[in-house]
Amino acid sequence: MYYPSYRMRRLRRTPAIRNMLRETTLAVDDLIYPFFVIAGENIKNPISSMPGCFQLSIGNLLGEVREVAELGIPAILLFGIPSHKDSAATGAYDSEGVVQMAVRAIKDEFPDLVVITDVCLCEYMDHGHCGVVQDGEIVNDVTLELLAKMAVTHADSGADFVAPSDMMDGRVAAIRNALDDDGFTDTAIMAYSAKFASAFYGPFREAAESAPAFGDRRTYQMDSANGEEAIREALLDIEEGADIIMVKPALPYLDVIHAVKQETKFPLAAYNVSGEYAMIKAAAANGWLDEERAVMEAVTGIKRAGADLIITYHAKDIARWIG
Repeated sequence: MYYPSYRMRRLRRTPAIRNMLRETTLAVDDLIYPFFVIAGENIKNPISSMPGCFQLSIGNLLGEVREVAELGIPAILLFGIPSHKDSAATGAYDSEGVVQMAVRAIKDEFPDLVVITDVCLCEYMDHGHCGVVQDGEIVNDVTLELLAKMAVTHADSGADFVAPSDMMDGRVAAIRNALDDDGFTDTAIMAYSAKFASAFYGPFREAAESAPAFGDRRTYQMDSANGEEAIREALLDIEEGADIIMVKPALPYLDVIHAVKQETKFPLAAYNVSGEYAMIKAAAANGWLDEERAVMEAVTGIKRAGADLIITYHAKDIARWIG
């Protein structure tokens, strides 16, 4: 069958026909909105490289969370910015830490909202790395103990998911075992399984105040050239007890998202990261592209590649556009 008897444009002729035959659909239920919660009171610091995003103290955070809930977005992801950093990341696993208190406050007011907490030490370390440093090296197994303690305090505060983003070997198993040993068998794990050492994290460093004081993160985050390694990482996390796996960033790694989904058939999240957000925001502010069309094209591409869930700073706008 071929032209002129077969015409592909017949099925593109009207909006109604196009919508009927749309292969990939995006729903508000697919979205997760990230927040940066900072120690202190009455703080709402704009993040210059991420227009529309803020560092928020708990009181101000609750107002923003209410907006997210009213838009129907089902889940949020919390990153913490403590008042004190040290070489043991003690603020990360303090039961009165900023994330732990934020989770309790959110769950008191919004009990049905899914609360996911980032489990990583970088925001709490005085050197900004994701693990314990000994003799200039990021040491793996000592770090696992602290990550497990951190996850348990998040679960004890009411988190529905803990999300280890550190990329240490064995951290999913360490966290799963610690959660189970403390009775938190229902607390799920969303693992940053394929987290690449990416230039697209730049604005996040400002937002989370977590730039490394020396070196970089290439000894634990993945090489951007590697796709098969991402599948191995995802399979390992599944074996260790992850409930959802993740690829981060999203747009430069659509092939990885697709490959991981096809190989694992496992619930998959993709993180549309700060740099991806900032690029569209900057281009739209300069009149170089239509923000709504660009955002919707980007996130639809992420969904089409195989993501079941999309973590994105655009989530509130998307919910309004498709609501």
